Amino acid sequence: MTARIIDGKAIAQKVREELKGRIAQLREAGIVPGLDVIIVGENPASQVYVRNKATTSREIGIRSEVHALPAETPEDTLLRLIGELNRNPDVHGILVQLPLPAHIDSSKVLEAVDPAKDVDGFHLRNVGALVTGNKIFVPCTPNGVMRMLAEERLTVEGKDAVVVGRSNIVGKPMAFLLLEKGATVTICTSKTRNLAEHTRRADILVVATGRPRMITADMVKEGAVVIDVGINRLPDGKLVGDVDFESVKAKAGCLTPVPGGVGPMTIAMLLCNTVESAERVASASARGVKS
Repeated sequence: MTARIIDGKAIAQKVREELKGRIAQLREAGIVPGLDVIIVGENPASQVYVRNKATTSREIGIRSEVHALPAETPEDTLLRLIGELNRNPDVHGILVQLPLPAHIDSSKVLEAVDPAKDVDGFHLRNVGALVTGNKIFVPCTPNGVMRMLAEERLTVEGKDAVVVGRSNIVGKPMAFLLLEKGATVTICTSKTRNLAEHTRRADILVVATGRPRMITADMVKEGAVVIDVGINRLPDGKLVGDVDFESVKAKAGCLTPVPGGVGPMTIAMLLCNTVESAERVASASARGVKS
């Protein structure tokens, strides 16, 4: 068996094309979707991510502005900037690039973002809405995974799903989204005893641990759908996922590559959330409701 490779780039391109039509309608109503990104410090990986997000936004008609602050920026200064963006009606999405410098309380900063502009889906109000099945903004990476499964017409209902990773950004919301679609979900971590016993049961295996090539073929069920969220740079500069791609592709039914799998979908879902935010503003305006 050779796994079908899920092309995240192609699916992300389809999403962007869909968004162009929605953005055109918003522009006809006098609204230009706006995404403001804040980056503090000069983390090379963060700079690349932010640049890609801004470039892709502009390509489809979203106004995007990057606020690059020095690493020594005081927390109060960052919070004031967020407050200004919260009050700016031309800003529909606010993204604070993580990680932040050690002297800044990330939780405090994320909670300062207006939940209605929290296109990353990290605010406690949005997290609570996800948990209770009343989604507002869903974290971009797990949302992208769900879109990939839908595009590939892969059934989730009734399947055994295993999520390896418990982060608030990927693991936990991923589990809730799969559960909502009717899967039986197990959450594991890198410290789970007998991890392979759990992963070998999975019809759908989502891995997000940040440990390169942690999941090998002997840990995967024959024909399973394997979604590799990890992205790790090896000493030789090569990018690899948390799944040993070469061995697993001979056993899995479907598999995402790294790069070119989940990564492009994360940015695509960020754009989706930004456009949805602008559409809510347009809808409220049409009803005469002050946003």
